[in-house]
Amino acid sequence: MDFSFSEEQTLLRNTIQSFIQDNYDFDKRREIIQSEEGMSKDNWKQLAELGLLGVPFSENDGGLEFGSVETMIVAEEFGKGLVVEPYIQTVVTCGGFLRRASEAQRQEYLPSLISGDEIWAFAYAEPQGRFNLADIKVSASKNGNDYTLNGDKCVVSAAPWAQKLIVSARTSGDQSDKEGISLFIVDKSTDGVSTRDYKTVDGSMASEISFENVKLNSSSLIGEEGDAYALIELVADETIAALCAEAIGAMSVLNETTVEYCKTRKQFGQPIGKFQVLQHRMVDMFMQYEQSVSMTYMVNLKLEEEDVERSKAASGAKVQICNAAKFIGQSAVQLHGGMGMTDELNVGHYFKRLSMIETQLGNADHHLKKYSLAS
Repeated sequence: MDFSFSEEQTLLRNTIQSFIQDNYDFDKRREIIQSEEGMSKDNWKQLAELGLLGVPFSENDGGLEFGSVETMIVAEEFGKGLVVEPYIQTVVTCGGFLRRASEAQRQEYLPSLISGDEIWAFAYAEPQGRFNLADIKVSASKNGNDYTLNGDKCVVSAAPWAQKLIVSARTSGDQSDKEGISLFIVDKSTDGVSTRDYKTVDGSMASEISFENVKLNSSSLIGEEGDAYALIELVADETIAALCAEAIGAMSVLNETTVEYCKTRKQFGQPIGKFQVLQHRMVDMFMQYEQSVSMTYMVNLKLEEEDVERSKAASGAKVQICNAAKFIGQSAVQLHGGMGMTDELNVGHYFKRLSMIETQLGNADHHLKKYSLAS
């Protein structure tokens, strides 16, 4: 099978690499994550000017009308640069919902997203839910044409920077029913929305969000009431595909950094890379990376398949990525010795990001079980 990239896709990759080289070396990233804002609004605007925030959207909506492979390229290069700005959360996840929203909603919300004027976050996780996307206590009770939103969401990635939220809520059914789940667009400044913001271990930010009698108009509903679960699963699989791409980008840097270090670090009068046991470890790291690349390509090429095939591909890829991320991250830190976890060395930062990707939208155990049930 031909996995070579087109001239247009190669140009896209080169554009991102140039942006990261000019604006996102490791020292600059450390400055960004240690700042009060925790991200760079200037970089976010530059991403918009380069057209990267419009990659998956149709030309009619103001985007570039690229597909999953182009999104994969963007995410992979961002993984290499450890980009902290919320591209996947805003463009891939929330953009995935908005691409399938009504024409009126697309016209209202997409221009400000693509231009970089607004950041979005998806509030889906709840304290009791673990990785079950259908385990929802947050309720949206209907009164005429309006809804009243109540409940709590946890670990809402990128929410401290967001102006808009997409919130999953139960409009009918029992707590874990797949039926009766709806999606709502919520302005974070709406009365009754309160947040507690905090930094995450990988240098990003997240929020705990409470909704207390938040009044929403029916125009904030995405799709049909009570019928959002299938769309949530679809967008979750697209997000997993992008996270896998980000992960292989980070893995490639860890592998290259580790090999280079083992060539120069000397012990007993010779480079430690000459020790056979360490050579074996680095070969294992490379094999895990190559397998992860193959699974990432596979899931991104299967996003247009039927639900069962797409879901199996996403779970299979996530299992491989989780296992590889842990092995490559831990091995890189171990081969660098104690300095591997210092803040001054990039290795620990890549390891932390890979550790976060391991748990986003389900860990290896969750997806292995999901894959086996779908088989």
